[in-house]
Amino acid sequence: MTQTNPAPEGVQVHPMALLETPHVGAGSRVWAFCHVLPGARIGRDANLCDHVFIENDVVLGDRVTVKCGVQLWDGVRIEDDVFIGPNVTFSNDPFPRSKQRPERFVETRVRAGASIGSGATIRPGVTIGAGALVSDGAVVTRDVPPNAIVAGNPAYITGYANTPEVTLPGPGLAVSQAGAAVPELQARGARLHRLPKIVDLRGALSFGEIGAHLPFTPERFFMVYDVPSREVRGEHAHRACHQFLVCVKGSLGIVVDDGERRDQVTLDSPQLGLHIPPMVWGIQYQFSPDAVLLVLASDRYEAGDYIRNYDEFLAEVRGGAKA
Repeated sequence: MTQTNPAPEGVQVHPMALLETPHVGAGSRVWAFCHVLPGARIGRDANLCDHVFIENDVVLGDRVTVKCGVQLWDGVRIEDDVFIGPNVTFSNDPFPRSKQRPERFVETRVRAGASIGSGATIRPGVTIGAGALVSDGAVVTRDVPPNAIVAGNPAYITGYANTPEVTLPGPGLAVSQAGAAVPELQARGARLHRLPKIVDLRGALSFGEIGAHLPFTPERFFMVYDVPSREVRGEHAHRACHQFLVCVKGSLGIVVDDGERRDQVTLDSPQLGLHIPPMVWGIQYQFSPDAVLLVLASDRYEAGDYIRNYDEFLAEVRGGAKA
């Protein structure tokens, strides 16, 4: 195999590679038996390992690693600092036919800093969010949220990257014990609250009072229940509305994210409340089959108060920090 054109300046190309595109950034390395077609665009400091094939309408950002046995087809967009493990499979046509080329291939995007483990399969048209991790062998059929860790077939969320799980003083009765403190959270403004518990022969009662436990006066409440355990709820922030969450039955996981720091909390007792202030991204997942989540809100429903896109959330958070 011989190089048809001189290698771009500053690019290392193995003698047994075929690099047809001139659009390769300095510091990139193209190893043996790679074939890169003329229209592809490769960023700086990329590492294309043995037996990688890249079609024309493919864009790779800077510092991307593509391990052995990967094919990147037309429509694939890989942003900066992405890792693609060996034998990951991409596709770009949800209904392929021999010798029938669609007018436009479906675009599949892997956002900055994401990683895809070996042998994973990525269906056409999905977006893998920034910082996400696709585990080895996963079959990704839907978009993966930013920072999510997914596994299985079909892939489902098992956790969130760089998100420490807050250690609570034990489930159930332990949170009501005298002197049992709840830990502080890293996410700006988010806070756990220990709620009282009263027990007698008639049963147990837990309550909260405005001012003493609730940091705002509720204008609305809603409940979430009958959620399939693998499904994710929430995934949004509010511009003005405060929320107070109590799991009155069962358990679920909550991620709070201020754009810089994240925490994961397990709510598994009606004696524990979580205050999520405005401009903190919240995610609800890992519901137990019997979970019932009560949410108290400081404001009535207003569609314009919701931020449902994580990139938009980050832009508003950073814009507010600069103001």
